[in-house]
Amino acid sequence: MIVNHLPTLLAERRLKVADAVRATGVSKTTLHKIYNDQSSRIDFDTIDKLCEYLDVEVGDIFEYIKDDKEENTQK
Repeated sequence: MIVNHLPTLLAERRLKVADAVRATGVSKTTLHKIYNDQSSRIDFDTIDKLCEYLDVEVGDIFEYIKDDKEENTQK
């Protein structure tokens, strides 16, 4: 499972999605979908712009957590 930390990162900096839209040039629709966990795929360019804007690494925005349920069903 991929955990999205974008809402937390923005909140910690007291930023809104609109601030990120203005600063990165990424569309409002795209950033709202990422923010609300409604994206099924994200362009590398978008991730790059978010990392640069927030001064973070990719792993600070997105985190992979192994799903124990999937692991148990595959055995």
